[in-house]
Amino acid sequence: MTTATETTTKPATPILQATGVIMRFGGLTAVRNVDLTVNSGEIVGLIGPNGAGKTTFFNCLTGLYVPTEGTVAYKGTVLPPKPHLVTNAGIARTFQNIRLFSNMTVLENVLVGRHTRTKEGLFAALVRGPRYHKAEAASRERAMELLEFIGLENKADHLARNLPYGEQRKLEIARALASEPGLLLLDEPTAGMNPQETRATEELVFAIRDQGIAVLVIEHDMRFIFNLCDRVAVLVQGEKLVEGDKETVQGDDRVIAAYLGTPFEGDPGTEEVAEVEAAEANSTTEDER
Repeated sequence: MTTATETTTKPATPILQATGVIMRFGGLTAVRNVDLTVNSGEIVGLIGPNGAGKTTFFNCLTGLYVPTEGTVAYKGTVLPPKPHLVTNAGIARTFQNIRLFSNMTVLENVLVGRHTRTKEGLFAALVRGPRYHKAEAASRERAMELLEFIGLENKADHLARNLPYGEQRKLEIARALASEPGLLLLDEPTAGMNPQETRATEELVFAIRDQGIAVLVIEHDMRFIFNLCDRVAVLVQGEKLVEGDKETVQGDDRVIAAYLGTPFEGDPGTEEVAEVEAAEANSTTEDER
């Protein structure tokens, strides 16, 4: 007697759910009603021409911006729009422009990322009792594990500013991983890299995914994105045009038109895009003051 074996596919578990996200700067709309889901074990790409609203959308996900409308949820819980609370919840990110502590060592930069996972407060730091020293030793051990993971364990005592560009990018990823995230957001991780560094970054992202961390990545390098990602979403002038696998995205006429600079229906025009970019830059400058 032959017994038929049924194969059941385990449903994907959503890690990130962005619903109806809209971001306006005054009367200008930078992100237009974007929905995006990242599931556990996935690497999802976010692409689009310059000025498409990709980094603005990232900033909405990580609490740097408060969306004008819409919600962002992590593992089913709506996140408060505060960066430190988003990090505490389990989302970490890197930035398009590297933001390391240049006068601190490589190890110290990673230890900064451990701050959200240590429970010792100011009093413990002042008293420096056995519990504090135990926690500090555990943090250093984990930081060194992460440096070994990215291949910088031999440069733990070097100043971050003295690292080559590609290694600074890797260090920023290690610092983000130090907060023990369930979701890692990478904003143009291969910008300025040569092909060998890009390939190493691709392998690193796969290794991160293999540790059970979902990844959402912005990138302009299409070969990198399509080699890396399970799904890709395309933003153009803040609107999500299409989402799917490599074949779906590459074969979409609207995506082709957007990258070739050909107008499509609903295109707000280059003047409005420039105004949105200027408004966003002004908002970012004010936030950093």
